[in-house]
Order: sequence, then structure tokens, then C-alpha cells
Amino acid sequence: MDIKDKITEQPSRFDHLEQMSVAELLEHINEEDLRVAEAVRQVLPQVEALVEAIELRMKRGGRLFYVGAGTSGRLGVLDASELPPTFGVPDTWVQGIIAGGDEALRHAVEHAEDSEEQGWIDLQTYHPTADDTVLGIAASGTTPYVIGAVREARRNGLLTGCITSNPNTPLAQEAEFPIETIVGPEFVTGSSRMKSGTAQKMVLNMISTALMIRMGRVQGNRMVNMQLANDKLIDRGTRMLQESLGLSYEEAQQRLLEAGSVSDCL
Repeated sequence: MDIKDKITEQPSRFDHLEQMSVAELLEHINEEDLRVAEAVRQVLPQVEALVEAIELRMKRGGRLFYVGAGTSGRLGVLDASELPPTFGVPDTWVQGIIAGGDEALRHAVEHAEDSEEQGWIDLQTYHPTADDTVLGIAASGTTPYVIGAVREARRNGLLTGCITSNPNTPLAQEAEFPIETIVGPEFVTGSSRMKSGTAQKMVLNMISTALMIRMGRVQGNRMVNMQLANDKLIDRGTRMLQESLGLSYEEAQQRLLEAGSVSDCL
């Protein structure tokens, strides 16, 4: 796929950014961000199909792996890392893999994304099975590390999906469930950490939250399995029990701390 064909590399709709006031910069960035939610809305049927397919596998013990490089990889790791404290699930359920490993979370690792073999090699550490899912994340849709991981995962019988910001990419061709959030050129030309990254974060939130709800980790609209990792979460859980059971604050907190989670008290 030639660079001129990538929407993510096309020139910004705005020019002479360095001559704009702060107010103008913020207004125009916000204007561009408004396009993201609509682009995500357009792909809801594809997201739905992917979530339903992953759910079937997770209920058989399957796991979900996000695979990406750079911003895309960091967003995958972020989403995966937030699920255990939020929903009280093991950190093995959803895992983020980034080209270059943990070092790449804070620093760019030179050429880490350029090997088509390394993504699948990195996945082997987790002993993937046919009940697992690999979701490749790459705004360009051409990142070799991600393409190779998705291709080999599919060849080995895993469920595969992807999130890209360009249409008809090599990555989408390898995935069973491609999700293409076409957000248009970035405010700063080629800076896919902006609209493309926002779209990726929105879709990842949808996928993981919907899965956790479908896996029974929410009751009503409450995170009843959250880890009691700090005073704020203990207070939140205490108030949930107060409301649900009609207890005093002190009684509710005592029950919560003894049980370890809201769900175990209900």
C-alpha cells in the first residue's frame, strides 16, 4: 500500500499551524475530534460481530490479545491493564503486546515494528490456543509486526480482528473481523496519535467493556467485582452496598472488607 493511498498520511485540512493562536489550535483540534465519534458509529455492526465472536471463545476459556506498535500498542496495553482492577478479572483474560516489549511503552524502540515474524514469536510466549483472539491495532494498517501476528494467528486457528484508520489495508485483508475507523487526515499531518488514536481507544473501550458485561462482571450498572485497591474504590463499594442492602456506612464497609468484593456481599 503506497503512502499516497493512506488517508492517515494525507495533508491536514489546516495549514500554518505555527501561526495560530492557542484558542485557534484548540478549536480546530476539537473540530477534528468531533469527526471521530461519527467514524466509530459507522463501524458499530463490525464491532458487534467481533464482540459476539470473542464472547463465545472467552466463555470457553479463551483470551484476548491486543497486538500493536507505537501509539497503537500502548493503547492496547492500557486497555488490557485497566480491566483487572475495574472488573476483578485475572490479568490473563485480556493482554496487550507491544512491539519492542515494555521498554516501548515509554521510549521508541528502533525498528521494533518492522519484522513480520516477531509479532507471532512474541505471542508464542503465551501458548496461544484456538479459543484465543488476536486483535491487531495499527492506524496505517501496514505495520509488519501486526500484520505478521494476525496472519499467523489466523493460520493457526485463532480468531482475528483488527482496528485501522485506512480502508482496504494489508492488515484488514488478513483479519476475519476488520474494523476500519476512517477519521480522515490528522490535524498535524501523519500524527496518528491524534484522531486515529482516539478512535482506537473508543473502540477498545467498547470491545472490552461489552465483553466484561457479557462475562458477568457488572450487575445493573455497577462494577461489583472491582478490586479494592485504594480508599476511593473501598468507598465506592461501600456506598453500593449501602444502597443495595440498606446498611449503615460502617456496616456496609465491614461486610465489604470481609468479603473482598461487592458481588460477594449481594
